[in-house]
Amino acid sequence: MLEVGIGSGLNLPFYTSDVRRVLGVDPSLELQRMARARLGASLIQVDFFAQSAETPLPLPAASVDTAVLTWTLCSIPDASSALRQIRRVLKPDAQLIFLEHGRAPDAPVVAWQDRLTPVWKRIGGGCHLNRKIDDIIQSAGFQIVELTTRYLPGPRPMTYTYQGLARVE
Repeated sequence: MLEVGIGSGLNLPFYTSDVRRVLGVDPSLELQRMARARLGASLIQVDFFAQSAETPLPLPAASVDTAVLTWTLCSIPDASSALRQIRRVLKPDAQLIFLEHGRAPDAPVVAWQDRLTPVWKRIGGGCHLNRKIDDIIQSAGFQIVELTTRYLPGPRPMTYTYQGLARVE
């Protein structure tokens, strides 16, 4: 399993016993340190790659069966390049599981997202509030096979979410 944007390892406790190895990509060494501490007595082996997601992953093509993205695509400078890297390492029958926030469907909310994003990027670790996640995923060569969109509780410009499953086209 490949987790791009593994960060401090918040997803690690949720992986089932079927997951034996996670390849975690994150440029922050401090967050990787936190993820290692979170592992504790877990039986999951985690190999960390301290790099940006757009940089070629040190993995062979078609070598990974699942990729996970959680609250990540908003802050990757070139999300399309990162998704192309993920697509390159996924096996033909592999899946991409994603949960992201992004561009809302409502014009008044979108106006606020567009207004806030330049400032939000500076204070939010590069986070773009206004990326249309489904379009970005599809343009990188994935077919979305499941998609749920909705607002989570909180300020609407920050809480429109895309949750789904995609496969390599």
